[in-house]
Amino acid sequence: MRKSNYFLKTRKETPSDATLISHKLMIRTSMIKQTTSGIYAWLPLGLKVLKKIENIIRDVQNLFGCQEILMPTIQQSDLWKKTGRYNDYGPEMLKFLDRNKKELLYGPTNEELITNIFKDYVNSYKDLPKNLYQIQWKFRDEIRPRFGIMRCREFLMKDNYSFDLTADAAKKSYDNMFKCYLKTFQSMGLRAIPVKADSGAIGGDMSHEFHIISESGDTKIIYDKKIDTLKDLTSESSYKILRNIHSVTEEKYDESDCSIKKNDIVIKKGIEVGHIFFFGTKYSSSLNTYVLDKNGKKINVEMGSYGIGVSRLVAAIIESSHDKDGIIWPKEVSPFDIGLINLNPKDKKLTKISDNLYLTLKKNNKDVLYDDTFESPGNKFADMDLIGIPNQIIIGKRNVENNNLEIKNRKKK
Repeated sequence: MRKSNYFLKTRKETPSDATLISHKLMIRTSMIKQTTSGIYAWLPLGLKVLKKIENIIRDVQNLFGCQEILMPTIQQSDLWKKTGRYNDYGPEMLKFLDRNKKELLYGPTNEELITNIFKDYVNSYKDLPKNLYQIQWKFRDEIRPRFGIMRCREFLMKDNYSFDLTADAAKKSYDNMFKCYLKTFQSMGLRAIPVKADSGAIGGDMSHEFHIISESGDTKIIYDKKIDTLKDLTSESSYKILRNIHSVTEEKYDESDCSIKKNDIVIKKGIEVGHIFFFGTKYSSSLNTYVLDKNGKKINVEMGSYGIGVSRLVAAIIESSHDKDGIIWPKEVSPFDIGLINLNPKDKKLTKISDNLYLTLKKNNKDVLYDDTFESPGNKFADMDLIGIPNQIIIGKRNVENNNLEIKNRKKK
């Protein structure tokens, strides 16, 4: 993409209402545009990152046996009343009446709806297990939206739901998703630490959050320092350690129950990017969702649910990977593979070389942001560092004279 044609206008000034670095940088790089309190439009640069994250999540979900569906954002209230969550969920749930005075809601989550869909299609134990997922927009009416897309009202989320015949089988599905999440975040170039956590409004008796370490994190996590020595979190040996080692959120911490030696305790701030739950028959019982076992007996299915904040991940990655000059994208989620800078488009020879290199890179399936604008070299360098593309190729008069190129790694600048 030629920068001269791209829908991109960087800003030097920091937005006065932004406090988190991710919010500041996403505004300055034209990734997002606020349309009203807590609601944002995603502009081309931001959308490219969002789609890359979404595609990684989809690929890994499919790899672990999950099947993609798409549910509506608007749900009927009847199902939520049957589970008791219609009134219990609180004012974060946006409720409204349609023209026929029927109560509807904008889904903040989908346990009720997916359970109702499942019951109409699966009625035999022979059809289990099943794991269905979607990537869809959600709405929660936050009383005080803040921190940009980190805590907004409308957000993109991956949510999936497992259905099993027995609690033991359901826990195997839970463990499968535990591994899936480790693989998902590592595939984005991230290190996400799993910790035991409260189940909150979802319910259930077992849940884990996955956190990216960041000083701007809003949750304190407490874990054994052995976790920091694990090189590959997706290996089978690491999984066994992570599944059994003591690691919890601050609210779950109990000193009398802590098995970590005092000198081995690590306390850090984390940003939650994923959360998995096992809640048994909480929803299947309320919604009369069952299968027939081999003896013809009705058995309420055992369920789990699993969420990843897709749009939140964009901000979390920036919080954990930036410097004073801007964003430093992991190559796996970067909006472009290469940033190409022509230092002087007025120079015909220089421009011809730059244009040819741009076309060659494109033919070799490289996604390139080509700065062909007439900005000063200083502004070009500043913009490319601000945007945070991992690798830059810089072509100036001296490079042409010496028959070479300057290649810059954003992380090692």
